[in-house]
Amino acid sequence: MPTLFTKIINGEIPSYKIAEDENFYAFLDIHPNAKGHTLCIPKKEEDKLFDLDDETYLGLMSFSRKVAKAIEKTVPCKRVGVAVVGLEVPHVHVHLIPLNQMKEMTFEHKISMSASDFEALALEIQSNF
Repeated sequence: MPTLFTKIINGEIPSYKIAEDENFYAFLDIHPNAKGHTLCIPKKEEDKLFDLDDETYLGLMSFSRKVAKAIEKTVPCKRVGVAVVGLEVPHVHVHLIPLNQMKEMTFEHKISMSASDFEALALEIQSNF
C-alpha cells in the first residue's frame, strides 16, 4: 500500500509543492513548526533514511540543501535546521525548519497558516529555488 507521501507525489493528495525533480519532491509541512517548514522526500519509497542506497541518500541531501538555500532566501531566519525523525510516516523525509529560536525545532511547537498563506509561501520559495 502506498504511503501518504507517495500519494502526494502521485497527485492523489494535494500539497504545497516547493520543488521536484525525477527523484525527489519537496513540499510545505501542513503542520509547521515555523513558517517555511518543508519536507524533502525521495520518490522511491523507503522507511528508514539509512536503508537508502548511497546514490539516493546523497541525492536527497543535495536536493535538501538546494531547498534549504531557497528557504533562507525567502523566510527571515538565523538558519535552517534539519531533522530526520520518520516515525509519523513510513517514508524517508527530511524536515527543513527555518529557525530563530530553539523551540521551533521541537515538534511540540506548531504555528497556524491559512491555505492562501501556504500557497503564497510555496510560490515565493519556488521562485528562489
